[in-house]
Amino acid sequence: MTEDPAGRLVVTLDLDGVTDKAGLMDRCARALDLPDWFGRNWDALADSLADPSVWPREVAGRGVLLLVRGWRGYAETRPDEWAVAEEVFAEATDRGPGLFVTLGPGESSKGAADQPG
Repeated sequence: MTEDPAGRLVVTLDLDGVTDKAGLMDRCARALDLPDWFGRNWDALADSLADPSVWPREVAGRGVLLLVRGWRGYAETRPDEWAVAEEVFAEATDRGPGLFVTLGPGESSKGAADQPG
C-alpha cells in the first residue's frame, strides 16, 4: 500500500476478471482487509466503506483513497450491478470521513491503456 500526496493510504481495488457481485464483494473484502463477518451484500459494503474502524490498521486517521481499476469488464457484463456499485461508492464517500473513491483505468493494469493514443 502506498500513500498519496495528502497522506491518505492508497488501496487499489483491482476488478480485472470480476464478472459478478460475489466476485466484487470478494475483491473488496480482500483489498480492504474487511473482517470475516463482512456480509458480502450492498448494505454491508456501504457500511464497511463508511466505517473507519474496519479499515486497515495502517489508516489510523489518515483516510483512504480507494482506486478502482479494471472495472470496465464488470460494468459491461453486469451494468445494473455496476450502477449499484457506483452508488455504494458515492454514498460511502459522502457518509464516511476520509474516504475517497476514484475510478482508475477501466481496463486491467496488465492490459492496454484506457485512453486512445
